[in-house]
Amino acid sequence: MNVRSRFNKAMLGAFALGALLCATAAHAQTGWERAHPRRDQVLDRTRHLNLRIAHERREGELTASQARDLHGAVRQTRLEQRAMAHANGGYITKAQQAGLNQQENAISRQIGR
Repeated sequence: MNVRSRFNKAMLGAFALGALLCATAAHAQTGWERAHPRRDQVLDRTRHLNLRIAHERREGELTASQARDLHGAVRQTRLEQRAMAHANGGYITKAQQAGLNQQENAISRQIGR
């Protein structure tokens, strides 16, 4: 077996191990995430939106004021989710989640302009 072949097999093994670890980590949920899947999904999206806004700001695709406004919109969505959950015993309904998703979709489109 030549060096290149061994290297390719080692890289393939490392990639497979990495994929397995990522898949395992993705399925590891806390009790709160299992008990509140709708809230968890909305909050995961708000985190991702904030990361995207920060990335676009660093890349120069967004101005400081645009990024500030978008972060404010994300914050407002998160606060609405919290208020909805407070009114429903800690949970949000499917309809509420759909409304929050629409708001997050609108923010997402603004980031990608």
